[in-house]
Amino acid sequence: MGRNTRKRRTPLATKIVAGAAALAVGGGGLVWANFYASAHEDHGGHNRTRSAGAQVATIDCPDVGQKIRDVPDRARGEVDGELATMDSQITNAYQRLATTRRAQAGDSQFVQNTILGPLKDRRKAIIDRIQLEINRAGGKADDNLDELAGCQGRPADQQNGGGQNGGQNGGGQDQEGNDDNGNGVAGPVAEDFVDINDVRPNSRDSRNGLAADGDGGSTGSFTTDCGVNENNLFNSDNLIAAPGVDNGAHHTHDYVGNQDNDAFSSDEDLANADTSCQNQGDKSTYYWPVLRLQDGTQEFDANDQGGGAEGNIGKILKPAEARIRFVGSRQGDVVAMPKFLRVITGDAKSFTNGDANANSSWSCSGFEDRQVTDKYPLCPEGSQVLRTVNFQSCWDGQNIDSANHRDHMAFVQEDGSCANGFQAVPQLQIRLAYDIPAPTVENGQVRNPYAVDSFPEQLHKPITDHNDFINVMDEDLMNEVVDCINRGEDCQ
Repeated sequence: MGRNTRKRRTPLATKIVAGAAALAVGGGGLVWANFYASAHEDHGGHNRTRSAGAQVATIDCPDVGQKIRDVPDRARGEVDGELATMDSQITNAYQRLATTRRAQAGDSQFVQNTILGPLKDRRKAIIDRIQLEINRAGGKADDNLDELAGCQGRPADQQNGGGQNGGQNGGGQDQEGNDDNGNGVAGPVAEDFVDINDVRPNSRDSRNGLAADGDGGSTGSFTTDCGVNENNLFNSDNLIAAPGVDNGAHHTHDYVGNQDNDAFSSDEDLANADTSCQNQGDKSTYYWPVLRLQDGTQEFDANDQGGGAEGNIGKILKPAEARIRFVGSRQGDVVAMPKFLRVITGDAKSFTNGDANANSSWSCSGFEDRQVTDKYPLCPEGSQVLRTVNFQSCWDGQNIDSANHRDHMAFVQEDGSCANGFQAVPQLQIRLAYDIPAPTVENGQVRNPYAVDSFPEQLHKPITDHNDFINVMDEDLMNEVVDCINRGEDCQ
């Protein structure tokens, strides 16, 4: 499969390359050496069973980026670079965690003294630099950011911490000595999947991702056909959250629409790029983490950072369909989005951050009234896996981005209105459909699972799914979208 081969320029911010603390296996992934150590070990010729709960499954760090508010424009590049460095530190610490299990088994303070303690010191140094950069640019840094320096270890037996079955399905070796899922990668695990028939209809918490459209207000829609990444445009950058940083996402993204997408793309690059959208006036960039089938396939990134070297392994699955649609507001007309508006929906770190910003919806075709956020669905034969997001559709009327990449946008309220003086803009809705054979789950083991690419410490949890969008429609097309939606017509 192809990849994005665009020559990268020298980063404007700190260039991030995650530490190579891992060894490649047949499938190109990390060897999570004795990831849970395992719950059953051989010592001196006889077996000794230990509590898997004594092991730390992953590293849970406060998300500094989401707490930052007042960052002057001229300091944002430096701050984003520092935050990306912090992500790389977590990745390296997690790799250290995953490859020192025997040492941890012999020293109850190993994780704290050797991994978490030094990580806190490194994070504290970065937070100090962030505060200095904000203040130097004329802002007022939050003095309490230092409280976010410390990280915790999350045990294997916590409910949301990598599997209650410990070594049996946590990504290391099971009691028979076999690597979990046949590839040694930490996740997904059996408890990350649910039979769609076991999901109650209409039970999903809808506090985020509310559909803005309805019977009243502006009832039209505009559909843009941008394909399913037939051009094989992939990279592990994130132009919105980590501009100027190589491998800022630590996982691979699918891109449709704009064809000049990497961490070093300027607004001018985006405006002058080609587009995969049928309507050539839509040069917007739409991207999301790839979905992979962990079947041992060695993809182009099997040994690369962001790919197999960071635990993202297996066959990349292209959607059979990518439906991209803009809809209106239940409370009235919508206004045009500004060019180069950036929107992130969902949270790539929801497993450790909590679900406040989680906004993914998983289902199966024919079962659309059954939606889940924190599980991958097991669909019956002939049914497609569906992956849906409804973006924030309330804009502050001034900014195309914000310091934490969230505050300039908001979800509608329960009645469909925008709060705090925000204005309704067309709501982006993306629905991806995949043809995936259902994984087999037996005796606490999952075979041939599918999963989203993720930061390594997020363990490929479905709740970490997210989508990103940069509006690069020309003015005439954006006005056409707005007029169509406000007139109540369905256009494309």
